[in-house]
Amino acid sequence: MTLFNKRMPVQALALQRARRITQQSLTEERRPVFNKQDTKIQHNSGLNKACFMPVTFSEKFGVRYLHFGTEWIQGAMRLKNPFDIEFEYVRQMMAWLLFLRPPRRIVQLGLGVAALTKFCYKYFPHSHIDAVELNPEVIVAARSMFELPPDDQRLHVLQINAWDFVNDCTNHGTIGVMQIDLYDQNGYGPTLDSIAFYRRCLACLRNPAILTVNLFGEHLNFARNMHHLRVVFGTRVIALPKLYEGNRVVLAFSGPALSIDWSFLVNRAQVIEKTYRLSASNWIDALQMTTNAPHHRTLPNSLIGQRFMI
Repeated sequence: MTLFNKRMPVQALALQRARRITQQSLTEERRPVFNKQDTKIQHNSGLNKACFMPVTFSEKFGVRYLHFGTEWIQGAMRLKNPFDIEFEYVRQMMAWLLFLRPPRRIVQLGLGVAALTKFCYKYFPHSHIDAVELNPEVIVAARSMFELPPDDQRLHVLQINAWDFVNDCTNHGTIGVMQIDLYDQNGYGPTLDSIAFYRRCLACLRNPAILTVNLFGEHLNFARNMHHLRVVFGTRVIALPKLYEGNRVVLAFSGPALSIDWSFLVNRAQVIEKTYRLSASNWIDALQMTTNAPHHRTLPNSLIGQRFMI
């Protein structure tokens, strides 16, 4: 998420197109999170009482943007390449690929324009992708304006509160990668960032697994989120350096301790760049800066035999 310095007028026809999807079809896309017997729990208070700003759109230089009625950008899609990830900080949320193969289940908390959801759906055919989004208009917009495919055996979009999702015991111990990008219309977030929330996220993770969180490096809540993540994940938390958009991506690890030769990570980054067209060499640079390792994209003598440990 970043600030759009000059938002173009909202395209009325686009908004009408997004809202023409009937409430019936939207309801059919939802999947219950709890057992059918727990019908009272399904109608959680967060869903019933939520008040959302209007979903709006803009376009500039071949890129379509999502807004929640403010100047803040909630996501972007390049019209010629709708399944590519437009923003660098969103691409950096895929840095878990340095350490893990695509797991059986990947979850996004916060849908936005579905950039992560679409990318994972396209490139990881053996993974089940779940996206959790409370705002029904965001789901409608992702389907009609940002080319999110319909639900199928591998893809489910769940219109529920992320808090309810992580507290659902059926999700515990099932997720290999969880990606969190939960912001409101003013760019304030994550909207869920308590110790209790991160503990429930950890409960959802398999061993091994990785959680990635999008934070704003200059917000006061950055320090609070880092403290809460470290209470839950201990020393196994890495905050990558701030990007030009102001975002900082945080990686938190679960499972056994890792000790990986830097040469493996450098080679892995090259494979990721060829396979997925992601700037993985930049992730190596970021990791080296964060861990005070010698800062080189290729493997110099100073890195031979050294290991990344977390």
